[in-house]
This record gives sequence, C-alpha cells and structure tokens, in this order.
Amino acid sequence: MSVWFPCRFCFTMATFLVLTLLTLSSFSSPVQAEIFTSIGQMTDLIFAERELVQSLKEYIEAEELKLEAVKSWANKLDMLTRASTSDPEGFLAHPVNAYKLMKRLNTEWSELESLVLQDPSDGFISNMSVHRQYFPDEEDEKGAAKALMRLQDTYKLDSESFSKGKLPGVRYNAQLTVDDCFDMGKLAYNENDYYHSVLWMQQALRQMDSGEDAKTPKADILDYLSYSVYQMGDLSRAIELTRRLVAIDPSHQRAGGNLHYFERLLSKELRDLGRSQQEPADERPIQLDTYERPKDYLPEREVYEALCRGEGVKMTSKRRSRLLCRYQDGNRNPRLLLKPMKEEDEWDSPHIVRFLEALSDEEIKKIKELAKPKLSRATVRDPNTGVLTVAHYRVSKSAWLEEEDDPVIARVNQRIEDVTGLSVNTAELLQVANYGVGGQYEPHYDFSRKDEPDAFKSLGTGNRVATFLNYMSDVEAGGATVFPDFGAAFWPRKGTAVFWYNLFKSGEGDYRTRHAACPVLVGSKWVSNKWIHERGQEFRRPCGLTEED
Repeated sequence: MSVWFPCRFCFTMATFLVLTLLTLSSFSSPVQAEIFTSIGQMTDLIFAERELVQSLKEYIEAEELKLEAVKSWANKLDMLTRASTSDPEGFLAHPVNAYKLMKRLNTEWSELESLVLQDPSDGFISNMSVHRQYFPDEEDEKGAAKALMRLQDTYKLDSESFSKGKLPGVRYNAQLTVDDCFDMGKLAYNENDYYHSVLWMQQALRQMDSGEDAKTPKADILDYLSYSVYQMGDLSRAIELTRRLVAIDPSHQRAGGNLHYFERLLSKELRDLGRSQQEPADERPIQLDTYERPKDYLPEREVYEALCRGEGVKMTSKRRSRLLCRYQDGNRNPRLLLKPMKEEDEWDSPHIVRFLEALSDEEIKKIKELAKPKLSRATVRDPNTGVLTVAHYRVSKSAWLEEEDDPVIARVNQRIEDVTGLSVNTAELLQVANYGVGGQYEPHYDFSRKDEPDAFKSLGTGNRVATFLNYMSDVEAGGATVFPDFGAAFWPRKGTAVFWYNLFKSGEGDYRTRHAACPVLVGSKWVSNKWIHERGQEFRRPCGLTEED
C-alpha cells in the first residue's frame, strides 16, 4: 500500500482583486527573478505600490460616482413607473407623459446604457501595465520565502517570532497571517523541505486554533502537516494529526488511506521492537529543536551560523591584550601626514585591521547613487573556467565602478593605496554590493586555490593578495563578517573598513581567511570592496623566505 500526499502542483490562491490578477496575467515581465536580492532596489517597489494604491483609490471613486448616477436614474424611474403602471391609459392620456415616454425610451435609456458601459478601470489598468514590467515574479517570492527560512535557521528563530514580527532592531510592525504561514509551509513542501514545512504548517495551525480567521481550510493545513511530520519520521504524531483531519473531514480523499498506512507502519515498528503498545503521541507543540535539521553541503555550517549569532567567538583576554590602535600615516605618505587614518586591530593572527572614517557620509551617498542603476545579481568566479556566474550561496546585487564614473571613485582608490601601501593599479574595480532579504555570502575564499589555477588567468594580474572591505551602512541585526576557521566575527559599522591579506608573502594562500557575510536579519547592508592583486606588489610587499612567511 502506498501513502497519498498533498499534490505539489495544486495551489489555492488568495485573491486581493480579481481585476488585478487578471491584469497581471496579461503582461509579461522582462525582469529576472532577482529583485529580492537587493533591499536598495526593492525600495523602488514601495513607491510603485504607493502609486498603484492611489490609482486604485481613483478607480474606486470613479466607480462610486458611476454607481451613484445609476442609482439616481433607477430611483427616479422607479417612482415614475409605479405611477404609470397603475393606470397606463390614464397616464398616457396626458400628452406630456406620452411625449416623455417616447423621449425616454428613444434617448434617455440609451444615455443610461452608455453610462453603464463606461469603464472607469481604464486608468488603473494603464497604470498597472506601466509598473508590471518591474514587478517581482514567482521566483522572487520563492527567494524571499527561502530567505526567511534561512534567517530562521541561522539565528534560531521559531516561526512564531517571524509570524508575530518579534525580531531584534525592527522599527515597523509586520505580521504573518494563517494563509501566509500556510504558503510558506507549502513552498517548503514543494521543495521536499519537510523540516521547514512542518515548522510553518504548525504555526499556521497554531494561529488558526487560537481563533484567527483564514481562507485556508484547516483540513488542508492538517493534510500537509501530517504528511510532512511522517516524512520527518514521527509516526505517532503523524497518526494523531491524521485522526484530527479525518474527524473534521471524514470524506477526505487521502486521510483515511494515510491513517491506515501510518497505523500499519507503526504496528510493524512495535513488533520489530518487541512491544505490543505504542507510547502516547508527544503533545508538546513542535519547536525548532523537535526535529533535527537535515545536514547540507557546508561542512562548517554550525560554526558559521554560531558566529553569525555572536556565539563561539574566540576572542580571549590574552589575545585582546595584543590588539592595539594607532594612527596610520602610510609610512609618512604626504596625503596622510596631516590627517592620518585611525586604525584598530581586530584580530592578531591572521592580522586583520579596521580603519575608522575610511569613507565619509557624502562619499557613501555618492557611491550608492552611482551603483544603484548598475546593480545586478552578484556573481562568483567559476574555479574551473574563471567565468563569473550566479550562485545560490551568494544573495546580493553588485555593481562595478570605474574611476571614470566619478572623481569620488578615484579618491577612494587612492586612499586604499595610501593606507595599505599596496598598488591598486592592478586591482579589480571597486565592487559595490547591497544585500537583499536574508542577503548573505556563505563561507568562501577570496583567493584562488591550487586546484583552480585559471580563476584569474584572464586578468593577468596574479592572485588576490588582499581584501579591503568598506562598510557603507549600519545593520540593525545580522550581517556580520565571520571567519569560521579561527572564530572571528566583525559587525558592520558605517564608514569603517576592514583589511586583511589573503596570501602569505610567499604567495601561498592563507586558508584561515575563509570567510562569510552572514544573512542580514534586519536592515539593508551596503558594502564596497577592493580586491588587490599580486602584480605591482613586488617591491611593496616582497616575497618571504618560507611558505608561511
């Protein structure tokens, strides 16, 4: 006997306006499914939605005026026809009544017909067609939903925290309805992600049981939840949930068969264990730790996410005592003599520093202004081909800025050269990145390893010797830069920059510098970075005598 499960391709859509949905389906969008990857670009949608709301209000007002005019006609004609039908011949005996009847039926009813046929929606439809090409698509919605689940995992937040808007650093209240939670769970289910499906279906059921109204039937929630729980290996709870489903919908096409199947599986398990009776089903609500989260491709996942939460940072008092601060004048560089850069040690080995006042507010504003029209989905370099490609583990949008774009870019590049003492003539362009919903860049190396010798071959400038990372915004929660290998975490501070070497002086890669950009929990994270290459550094950072010199 096989178990029946909810169809992955049967969707029930909650409609806001039938007219709106029909309109949306009639336009094709040229936009790639990448809007969710940049908060900066998503802000444009806020203003577009405001325009649509205003257009919708105007449409409603026009419909109401039209309806009032039709009502006025109807009331006037209702009184007239009551009088005329009570004594038709007597009524028409008056020549004026006879004339007006001819006029009404020949002229005035035609005018009424024209009024009824008027379509006040034309302006709204036209406005929709203008904005539709910039709207997010289904993949954007999926991406945003998966981002919530990623945040849920990384920061160990239960579904209720999201549903009730209980997030650190939030300035605006936002809550999820039963239908929202159900859609989240269904998306996870359709991706065979039963772990998150359970969490969100359970939250939908919890809110419905507390009395919240919803368009989603409780039977649908129980249907998805019971099967997802079964997939997580919890037969007792799956049976209990399926019994609830049968109780409210005895004719459900799958519930009865699934219940018998689950019960047979449980009986077999009990026989195999030499027991005759099952233990009562766990009645405690399903929480984050009820089921084990499936392992994935990232070996340091637990360490990485713990650092993102500020846990496991290996900053000891002994190490802290070795950290200093200083004024950096770039070895008496003329541009830094009168105003040296403030420099703080962030980590001792490998040595990582943070520069204060690396960018002014005016410079940050200008860089954002230059980058925003150029933002596109951030890419990574394929280690085998050296070609830039989109990767699911990097969720952000980026733009590359040249010195010709604006004098501020040349000024920033020169400042990086002055303060680091490294040439930027062979460096990559200044890359600006904005992180979207749950934006992140999972653990990675900035330099190319021995098994990917052609990664930067096309540039002809050698490997990435160092990274200079500007923070161009504060972040309310999340968004740290973490180094899982040695347990460091650095949080964004607007106007500051962190700097480290990716290679030893010998040219060998420093594998300790594998790092990550943690998911942004609350806020909009803007950064810009300069990847400095080996060529041109021969006399500025001479080669060491040992491999790890």
